[in-house]
Amino acid sequence: MVGDLLTIDYTSHSMKKINLLIPALSMMVLGSFNAQGQSKLGSLLKKVTSAKSTSTTSTTAKPTAIEMGMGIKEALEIGTSRGADLLSAKDGFLGNLAVKILFPPEALKVEKTLRSIGLGSLADNVITSLNRAAEDAAKEAKPIFVSAIKQMTITDATNILLGSDTSATAYFKKATTAQLMEKFKPVISASLAKVGATKYWSTATSQYNRLPMVTQVNTDLSAYTTQKAINGMFIQVAQEELNVRNSIGARSSTLLQKVFGYADKAK
Repeated sequence: MVGDLLTIDYTSHSMKKINLLIPALSMMVLGSFNAQGQSKLGSLLKKVTSAKSTSTTSTTAKPTAIEMGMGIKEALEIGTSRGADLLSAKDGFLGNLAVKILFPPEALKVEKTLRSIGLGSLADNVITSLNRAAEDAAKEAKPIFVSAIKQMTITDATNILLGSDTSATAYFKKATTAQLMEKFKPVISASLAKVGATKYWSTATSQYNRLPMVTQVNTDLSAYTTQKAINGMFIQVAQEELNVRNSIGARSSTLLQKVFGYADKAK
């Protein structure tokens, strides 16, 4: 009985010690874990802050001359390619009021007169056929623009980057107009015949020229349409240029973000 009591007492005493040790050990373990966790968390925060700082620096630091050249060329390739694709699609010219080709200025009286005598559909056919011809010719523009971009010097690229909002378009006008005219004119001429523009135009001017007391109209339709198609290309390229310069969302690569981010601050 005494032995049993001693055993019980001993066991009870041991359990008390164990019960006292468990909270102490738990605090030690948790304290150690928290210290390690805090250390790891601090290290992680440093890495994130460092990465963020590096990322910010990489997109706002002054780009090198080579980066400027590469950045502006990348932007222009994207812009001119998109512009050519948009205009060469069906209704690319006809459905875009900014570039839609209408009657030549000297022939506006022709259109007005035709509509007044019930030949509005003939006038519409002329306009549609002119724009279809321009859409055909626009397919020839992309390789010409790409060639001009490849020939661009670092100085050209820097001047474009830090120039006005249409400095790239001005560069293209200077560098590509002659080539575009050479490429567009035969395509326009062939397309005008293919889509019936020559026939419609001949009919329209003949009808008009028969009327009494009118000034005869002898517009070179091919030359007129070619020039209007080229003008339309530059209008679209200017729009794409403005998009890259003014829309951060259009800067689709880290290089574009860095180069144009710097340009924003430099202006």
